[in-house]
Amino acid sequence: MAANNAPLLLDATRLVWRRWEGLRPTGIDRICLAWLAHYAPHAQAVIVQRRAKAILPVAASRKLFALLAEDEGTAADRTGFRWRMARLAARHGTDLARSLPGRGRIWLNPGHTGLNTPGLDGWCRATDIKPVYLVHDLIPITHPQFCRAGEAERHHLRMRAMLSTGHGLVANSGHTLETVVDFAGNHGLPMPPAIVAWPGTPELRAVRLAASKAPPTFVVLGTIESRKNHMLLLDVWEQLWKAHGPAAPQLTIIGRRGWACDDVLARLDAGGFGTSVLEAGAVEDADIARLLSGARALLFPSHAEGYGLPLVEALGAGVPVIASDLPVFREIGQAVPDLLPPDDVAGWTSAIVDYAAADSERRAAQMARMQGFSAPDWPSHFARVDAFITQLAAAGGSQVLA
Repeated sequence: MAANNAPLLLDATRLVWRRWEGLRPTGIDRICLAWLAHYAPHAQAVIVQRRAKAILPVAASRKLFALLAEDEGTAADRTGFRWRMARLAARHGTDLARSLPGRGRIWLNPGHTGLNTPGLDGWCRATDIKPVYLVHDLIPITHPQFCRAGEAERHHLRMRAMLSTGHGLVANSGHTLETVVDFAGNHGLPMPPAIVAWPGTPELRAVRLAASKAPPTFVVLGTIESRKNHMLLLDVWEQLWKAHGPAAPQLTIIGRRGWACDDVLARLDAGGFGTSVLEAGAVEDADIARLLSGARALLFPSHAEGYGLPLVEALGAGVPVIASDLPVFREIGQAVPDLLPPDDVAGWTSAIVDYAAADSERRAAQMARMQGFSAPDWPSHFARVDAFITQLAAAGGSQVLA
């Protein structure tokens, strides 16, 4: 698939950074790991940092890819990863100081990290590489109110780099691609050839639990940040607790505490929901599957998403979803979930009370619709991306491909 029958180039910048910090994988990290598993056997590593941008030799690439492919990093193994990474850098440090030539090869970058680094466009030209970027979203630009300070400016730089240097773009959804096309048009930037390839869905086998007299449970999954709209659910559960007390449905919040959500964290810490809200924090996949198994529905009230991995994970595991009425959820949900405005507290309360009932017709209707749901899978994703890479290697042009 690479030009001149040489190995592809695969960016490792984001995975190195995340493992170095000992951070539990997010949805983007899981996609980067899937690209690592698929492409690393036939690729050389690329690292993009402010101080160094380099294509690593084959031997150093193999060692780095193997290190990154080990069990996903957590805070507990950060020290071990840093020690092994330091040994690798000691043996191959000079490779970061002098980048190998690109020789017109495809550079796959699935992680966004480093694309706002000064001089990236000049390095791509001088090194002679053809970037193919996976675009996850433009949320820092379209919804800056939900992001860290300065993130909108940084993402502007990333998107400009993708559009000005990109040989091709892979969008994670049709909604994301539409947003990229609008951005390019609004800023007078070229639009590279582009495709849509839904990411694969991790298989969460929901184990059916024995009947219980415990209150019905709902789950919200994802980092706690203002964009995820946990505040709406806290409004709902405050009302439910006041109305039903200990008999109120249970809300389990899965995900680490994030950013731009001080009001949500303060409210969680203050309580006001009795025993009806449980903050589980970041948990392993097996625990996510267990918690979903006992849930009446996954709740996904986000204000904005580029894709929405929890939605397809839940539906793939046979768990109903109540989500915000967003364009991307209409796209990937395949008309299965119940979709509501993300600011409609009364509507969400009504839906949750309905789904909590053992004889809920509304929930039963979604379970029936779910029989027609087709979960995105990695073989289909990579079949589409591989064909795109082959097409790019064979021909140029600037167009949105079917």
